[in-house]
Amino acid sequence: MPGDAADAGAADASFNIGGRLSASRGTAGSAAVFDWNHEGTRDRIDLASPFGQIYARVNSASDGVVVLRPGGETERYPDWSAMTVALLGAPVPMNDLAFWIRGAARAGVQSSVERDAQGRVRVLRQEAWEIVYDYVGDAPSAHPSRVLLKYPDVEPIEVRVVIDRWNAASP
Repeated sequence: MPGDAADAGAADASFNIGGRLSASRGTAGSAAVFDWNHEGTRDRIDLASPFGQIYARVNSASDGVVVLRPGGETERYPDWSAMTVALLGAPVPMNDLAFWIRGAARAGVQSSVERDAQGRVRVLRQEAWEIVYDYVGDAPSAHPSRVLLKYPDVEPIEVRVVIDRWNAASP
């Protein structure tokens, strides 16, 4: 079932989601509208202003992350963390987020889970991150509609993801 932290392998299934996100580190932060297409080890994320103008098309590559800007400018980053610091102002663990967005822990790494009355993941803790989920409706198989990631640090990191559209691959 979606939202089952024990089923981490399901998190590698393809999905396409769209919505809004904000990231902050200490008092600095940013916000964007996003469209994320995840296909196994490949990701494409379009980041846009609140008015819908795409300002970055992000693609995973074997040697890092490539950002295409309007007008053809290309930026290369060694990993997702470096890219998210540059574009969002905070290191967002994108490799983990592909699992966490679906309520699944990354396999092979210690985690803890709290569930709601419907059996869905309510809180997931992994790699010092606390991920809190909200759902629309009471269906046990519902995908989360909001995901809040919190990381305690000298300058705490907080990432809020609001998912307006969710297209998951069929099992």
